[in-house]
Amino acid sequence: MASFKQAQALSGGPLIQARNFAVMTGVNAGISCVMKRLRGKEDVESSMVAAFGSGAMFSLVSGMGGTNQAANAVTSGLFFALIQGGLFKLGQKFSAPPAEDVCYVKTRSMLSNLGLQNYEKNFKKGFALRDVRIPPGPRLLILDHIHRDPEIREKRASWK
Repeated sequence: MASFKQAQALSGGPLIQARNFAVMTGVNAGISCVMKRLRGKEDVESSMVAAFGSGAMFSLVSGMGGTNQAANAVTSGLFFALIQGGLFKLGQKFSAPPAEDVCYVKTRSMLSNLGLQNYEKNFKKGFALRDVRIPPGPRLLILDHIHRDPEIREKRASWK
């Protein structure tokens, strides 16, 4: 009898499936809102708590678990939470903004300080001053700035 109810919960008619999905998503959204409000942030722990709640409610509403519904609700909640935690972390990994190149940030700052920010896009294209098509006057200003910068001088001395 229990396996029949489990099969019915997963493959029931459209109204049963809609009800189960509505309960699962409603509980998830509700718990997510409460957790975000309480903790002030949306993170993996909050996401997993919401998934646990929606998994447990799905189990209870769908009638899965037979006579031991409490144990099955906890098991389903844990399963949902683990899956959601993994998906949350995976999403964070792939949606993280790329780290900006420190050398490029320093170069952009140097060009701005010298009033040569209109050559910034040239630096994105090349690696050497002659490769980025900067005229001789601004190129000499840049080379003089590099020569006078103590941090760059220290780095150049360590390369030799």
